This record gives sequence, structure tokens and C-alpha cells, in this order.
Amino acid sequence: MAPATSKGTVKVTIPSDEEILIEREFDAPAHLVYTAYTTPELVRRWWAGQRGEVTECEIDLRVGGRWRYVMLAHGSFVVAFHGEYREIVANERIVSTQVYEAEPDAPALSTTTLSEVGGRTTLAILVRHTSRENRDAHLNSGMEAGTSESLDLLEQVAMALQ
Repeated sequence: MAPATSKGTVKVTIPSDEEILIEREFDAPAHLVYTAYTTPELVRRWWAGQRGEVTECEIDLRVGGRWRYVMLAHGSFVVAFHGEYREIVANERIVSTQVYEAEPDAPALSTTTLSEVGGRTTLAILVRHTSRENRDAHLNSGMEAGTSESLDLLEQVAMALQ
């Protein structure tokens, strides 16, 4: 029998006028969550959540490397993000830029950290926008429900690697 997931346990908070903090605990060790988070064929299985199909997933996982994720949402419109890696500490931390391609003038900086205790991992994603307006647009985009779906699937993918 597969272990139970932590479905629906994403927590979104607003630490400042420009920031969104997304936190979720996973029933998997950090190295497996990191692998599922950074391997293109695995990202394709979770990133779109229940909202569409990933059509592109490019990851050049090195400082200065670029990433790009594209999905066809509900079969009707394209959602694409890209960025550049600024800092990478395997199994612990990734810092990258994040650009929603429909709003290229509203870039953000995303810091993802993984903390493991007793075989369980807490993933924290701090997204720093350039303005409160950009932060609010992100919050009002439906991101909380979509992120929750994606991270539920991320946990399933990470757990399947055990």
C-alpha cells in the first residue's frame, strides 16, 4: 500500500508588500523532492496540476542556465514561464528569476528551499515581485489553487521515486 500524501496542505502567506511565500510539507526525503522538482520528464508529470498539459519543459540546471515551462491550459490557451538560475545548492536551495511570458515586464525572483526532518521535507517558495501590484496580480491569478494541485502531484512523483 502506498503511503498517504499530504494532499491539499499548501500554505500561502504574504510576508511583505512584494512577496508571496508558498509552503508545503512532503512525505518524502529532500533529495527525492529535489529530483522531482528539477528533472524535466518528472516536472512534466506535476507542473500543470489538473489545469492542462505540459507541452515544454526545459531545464539547464546550473548557475546562469535557463528554464522554461509551457502548458496548454484546459486545451485552450498557452501558459508559459521562463527564467535563469542564480543559485543552486543541490537538495537544498534554488534561486531563479521567474517571468510569466504574458506579462514580461513583471519579473520576479523565486527562492525555493528544501528542509528535511525525519524523512519529511518542507518546501518553501518565496516569490519576490517588483511591486505590490505585480504581487497582487499573481495572488489573484488563481495561483493558490493551481499551486496546491501541482504540489500534490509533485509529492506523488517524489514518493514514487522511493
